Amino acid sequence: MDEIIRFKNISKDYHLGKSVIHALKDIDFAIPQGSFLSIVGPSGCGKTTMLNLLGLIDKPSQGEIYFKGREISNLSDNQQSELRLASFGFIFQSFNLIPVLNIVDNIEFPLILAKTSKAERKKRVMRLVDIVGLRDFIDHKPDELSGGQRQRVAIARALVNEPSLVIADEPTANLDSITGESILEVMEQLNKEEKVTIIFSTHNLQVMKYAKEIIHLKDGVIESRKKVSAP
Repeated sequence: MDEIIRFKNISKDYHLGKSVIHALKDIDFAIPQGSFLSIVGPSGCGKTTMLNLLGLIDKPSQGEIYFKGREISNLSDNQQSELRLASFGFIFQSFNLIPVLNIVDNIEFPLILAKTSKAERKKRVMRLVDIVGLRDFIDHKPDELSGGQRQRVAIARALVNEPSLVIADEPTANLDSITGESILEVMEQLNKEEKVTIIFSTHNLQVMKYAKEIIHLKDGVIESRKKVSAP
């Protein structure tokens, strides 16, 4: 299977006054296309830092990041923005929806940025609205939705540009356990049916069980990596 992402000798340091925080230390791994992978570990282990590097939200202190064989960590800011818009989707634990827009407009927003035609926008948005089960709520704004419904909107928005890679940082952290599991079931379904690679972070044991592969981080290094057998 072709790899979608490769980290080659990646380290990330943060400077706080005279102190240096080594968030990631000499990370080296590849992720195959179509993965449903969880990055796990205690708070402060480097999960969010790793996701920020994967999503080109931050740059490594050393090393190289490859996306589909192309070195991307040294691209210009504009080039990285274009790549994110075309190929990456993001799901945040705080949802990050636009409060004045309804469900359809929130999901459609990345397509407007990408200058997608109106007809194509409508087709993609309504298809995803049906996939995440929100057809009856299309006129609702975020403050009229439950937390689980908001996260479903965020999932649809992350997928509307048909990305190759979706990155989710603690996507169930602000949800109750039952709602959180339903969100992971939606993500799992999309991974199977849409063949999109999904990488998500968590420290929740109940959430981990949905992953096909788990990377354990500890103190900025990969402690272990293992595939998970289907139940």
